[in-house]
Amino acid sequence: MEYLVHLGIVLCIYMVLSTSLNLVAGYSGLLSVAHAAFYGVGAYVVALMAIHWHSPFWLAIVAATAVTGLLGGVVGGSTLRLRGDYFVITTFALQVVVFSVLNNWVALTGGPMGLPGIPPPVVFGWTVSSQWGLLLLTGLCCLLTLFICRRIVQSPLGRVLKAIREDEVLAQANGKNVAAHKTLVFVLGASMASTAGAMYAYYVTFIDPTSFTVMESILIISIVIVGGAGSLWGPVVGAVVLVTLPELLRFIGLPSAVAANTRQILYGGALVAFMMWRPQGLLGKYAFEKKSADT
Repeated sequence: MEYLVHLGIVLCIYMVLSTSLNLVAGYSGLLSVAHAAFYGVGAYVVALMAIHWHSPFWLAIVAATAVTGLLGGVVGGSTLRLRGDYFVITTFALQVVVFSVLNNWVALTGGPMGLPGIPPPVVFGWTVSSQWGLLLLTGLCCLLTLFICRRIVQSPLGRVLKAIREDEVLAQANGKNVAAHKTLVFVLGASMASTAGAMYAYYVTFIDPTSFTVMESILIISIVIVGGAGSLWGPVVGAVVLVTLPELLRFIGLPSAVAANTRQILYGGALVAFMMWRPQGLLGKYAFEKKSADT
């Protein structure tokens, strides 16, 4: 039972990450390789505030979303004029820079040794220290993220984002401020990813830079592509598939080193297969290949 609860917490975290990336990539057409960077920044902000200042749960969450949102705004304002491969390369560079900062700023982040001893969150006087309590907390975070994304997609902002995804030039010709809308959705996606980082930090009580590498960003992208970009429930289905499928390797009896490598092969194979034969994913309406063909 403890294993199933653990799996549920991990699933909720990846659902938040993939849903927030889907808002950026699926609905706006901005394929970012830096989502794990925002995920990591959120985790480190919460961990630092909880360890050194014993900050309340809500204050730590607000600070994490504010810091990552600011970072997303700075990056978005300076790079979202780029398109296609140039934007992907720029976000990849951001991912590398953030990982290097987390790994080398030892005085603040602990460097490769990480930050241990993250205390459990206290929500309205309730110390959430059990797995069931953390499952409830991450589940509520996941539902809130889905609700916010649904409201955004159904709002006039969502319609503008879809127009930008389909034809950026036409959207601009119709008087839409393309740069402002792209920056806004990038900030929203980064802020949502930070809440997943906060949940992760509180759950594992120890974080280090190896949890927020470019491979983690690729995994999040894989979840969006497999589940279906541009669909609200696509990232949820993708998270279930790509998180639970490798867990089945535990029951085969493979050595841990072999299982880890096999997991990466499964991720890569699934990504290649879907991009070749079903680029819109299981439930998606948007294929990334269409955007590249237009540009």
